[in-house]
Amino acid sequence: MDTFRTAAVYVRDTFAGKLKETDEGYLFAYDKDYLAGKNPQAVSLTLPLQEEPYRSKTIFAFFDGLIPEGWLLDVVSRNWKIDSKDRFGLLLVACRDAIGAVRIEGERV
Repeated sequence: MDTFRTAAVYVRDTFAGKLKETDEGYLFAYDKDYLAGKNPQAVSLTLPLQEEPYRSKTIFAFFDGLIPEGWLLDVVSRNWKIDSKDRFGLLLVACRDAIGAVRIEGERV
């Protein structure tokens, strides 16, 4: 399976896992250190804590829901020159400082 883009997912400023765009769809996996840490919290109710990665043909609804809508989506798409259909690209640029406990950053080094 080839990976095209990767996003680091943080819960309350703690690295929680990686979201990957692959040739087969999308994969989300919690970080093993995060799962073993003190009081880890699930990213969402639809992605409960588990060691096995989640797989989906489409971007997970929770992550898609973080992307702005309406006029704000138009602003993000225009300013970063990202097609509004590129949901993963929009997630990478628009959800670095999202409202709530979860934020998304480009690939973690």
